[in-house]
Amino acid sequence: MAKSDPLAESPPALLKDHINANSIDVLAGLIKGYQPDFPDDKFRVMAMSQLESMPLKTRVNHLSNVLAALLVEDFSVNAKWLKQVAAHWPNQEPSKGWHSFMAWPLIDYAGKQGLQQPTIALDVLKHLTPLFTAEFAIRPYIEQHFELTFKELLRWCDDENEHVRRLASEGMRPRLPWGGHLKALKQDPQPVFEILSQLRDDKSKYVQKSVANNLNDISKDHPQRVIDICREWLKNSTPQRRWIIRHGLRSLIKAGEPAVFPLLGYSDHPAVEIDFDLTEQDVTLGQKLEMLLSIHSKTSQAQQLVVDYRVWHVKNNGKTTAKVYKWKNIALPAKESIYLKKSHGFLKLTTRQYYGGQHTIEILINGVVHNQATVNLVLD
Repeated sequence: MAKSDPLAESPPALLKDHINANSIDVLAGLIKGYQPDFPDDKFRVMAMSQLESMPLKTRVNHLSNVLAALLVEDFSVNAKWLKQVAAHWPNQEPSKGWHSFMAWPLIDYAGKQGLQQPTIALDVLKHLTPLFTAEFAIRPYIEQHFELTFKELLRWCDDENEHVRRLASEGMRPRLPWGGHLKALKQDPQPVFEILSQLRDDKSKYVQKSVANNLNDISKDHPQRVIDICREWLKNSTPQRRWIIRHGLRSLIKAGEPAVFPLLGYSDHPAVEIDFDLTEQDVTLGQKLEMLLSIHSKTSQAQQLVVDYRVWHVKNNGKTTAKVYKWKNIALPAKESIYLKKSHGFLKLTTRQYYGGQHTIEILINGVVHNQATVNLVLD
């Protein structure tokens, strides 16, 4: 999503309210300054029509459509002043109700209207993306003009502007939130890897986060390919690259995928003995269960361990579904033991429906099950 922006002292409670009468008025004046024939008053009236009832993305689409209705159809004409607007974007002044979200409809308009002139449109999106982000607008170009767009994205990886470099990664995310899925890249992410390899040592944290999120997206469909590329990236790796790898593997870490732990410096095939006990055999919904764990080293080498636990929750049909919970990362000295205690709540939540019966709790050490116990959940 968009980069951080300074907000007013009393910002609107909802994101959609950043697109409001004040910001629409500012945008109308900006366009009028570069397009004297632009019917700015008509734009204000049409833009405000039923705006209050619209959610954020609908507001963006609405304003984009209003611009399309009022501007000349030849996108090459509009491309010139769009780049001028980007170059002279005003400083955000809270007193005027200005916020970078207001650039989103302008970017959305450019993306939609430029699809038939992709070379011109991509250049415009490159200039506009620092105002907010063109990550959503560029996705149709990836789908409809892949070769052209891909070559341009590769060039953007070397751009001096971090927002342009970040767009090269963010726009290619197969599972971009709010952006829909890029089905071809979900099936074969090799082009994405080529982009990410160009950005893996980027100095900008803004870019690094996008690269890591992209890897994390791909890991949901191609876990082994992500593990393989991270293993390759670790050779002669920079601090930036190691940060990207750690955050890019977070879903696989949470899922307890054993192959990722050695990549992050944790011990491969831990030599441990585990004792695991629960304080109760039965627990009532709404109560907490105490878990007692002892980890004994069976080797003369120190070991780096990630201790997690996985609860197999009973479903309505009697089958079970698993969820992994974090416990603790520990350095286990040679031939020594560590004792841990933790409570797990079977609490009433709106996000989970509990069903009574035997729940299995497994102890995971670096992603591998080492012990387990069961508890009977009793409903009120």
